Amino acid sequence: MGQVLEFTPEVDRETAAIHERVKTVIPQFEWQMHAPYIAAINRLKKEKGAVILAHNYQTPEIYHGVADFVGDSLALAREAAKTDAKLIIQAGVHFMAETSKILSPEKTVLIPSMEAGCSLASSITAADVRLLRESHPGVPIVTYVNTSAEVKAESDICCTSANAVDVVESLGVKKVFLIPDQYLAKNVANQTNVEILTWAGACEVHERFTADDIKAFRRSHPGVIVLAHPECPPEVVAEADFAGSTAAMIGYVETKRPKRVVMVTECSMSDNVAAAVRDVEFVRPCNLCPHMKRITLAGILRCLETGQYEVTVDPEIAARARIAVDRMLAVEPRAKAKAA
Repeated sequence: MGQVLEFTPEVDRETAAIHERVKTVIPQFEWQMHAPYIAAINRLKKEKGAVILAHNYQTPEIYHGVADFVGDSLALAREAAKTDAKLIIQAGVHFMAETSKILSPEKTVLIPSMEAGCSLASSITAADVRLLRESHPGVPIVTYVNTSAEVKAESDICCTSANAVDVVESLGVKKVFLIPDQYLAKNVANQTNVEILTWAGACEVHERFTADDIKAFRRSHPGVIVLAHPECPPEVVAEADFAGSTAAMIGYVETKRPKRVVMVTECSMSDNVAAAVRDVEFVRPCNLCPHMKRITLAGILRCLETGQYEVTVDPEIAARARIAVDRMLAVEPRAKAKAA
């Protein structure tokens, strides 16, 4: 349980190919601490028939070392649902594990730390959504997937940061609530004629970026291409060269191969992309998500060894939340969409 695993020649052999992928972002001395856990996890997950889902904000030793699927929260849940695995380890925050359970109710979903929460998800409750309905009767409620199962269950339809405009416009109404991220809502409002009502929620990582930060990046790194996440304030998005979901930002770097880039989002994502795209120089803005960083290799190994911590969702709530998610998935994109 609490023992420190040793870096042995056998571990070195087992993990050599993984080390080759991440050697540009994980120093050798650090790799020797991670490799024994990576080897143990990869052995044990095969024995138990488990799949490990790693969000784009996980650190490289998790993202490249042990994950079976990497990406954004909804895409991970959808991929896990397609597998025959009966056990899902969610290397992400709690609402992501709930989404995996909603899409795979028959599977066991574990999270390495129950303290891996989310400032955005915790900014609104199901009771808040019911009050919005009472105070604005007839106004549809579009809910970002970065929310709890209870909040999704009270919503008309969900959205991602990539498809939010399409979802809002698919409803064919003049006014909607887009909750809980106020900045995503404001950025969507700049792209549609639909009136967007907001909620005062925000991601504690993205809300800290400012337009002055972007200007400073450009002064310090001439020619840098700036990619921003839509959870950033509108003035940050306005200063960027491109704004999009985590998947869209990764796709931009992989396809356009800018000489120098800054990804204005959680900074571990830059490390993960840099490990795979070595001909691009990354300027790293270091706003870390403290909740994502509660997920560690040791915690993942403990999940596999002990079965803690299981994430469950009340079946009635899960069924209603699934309706909101399925409605979103049925929306036809008006432009080429990427997963959020």
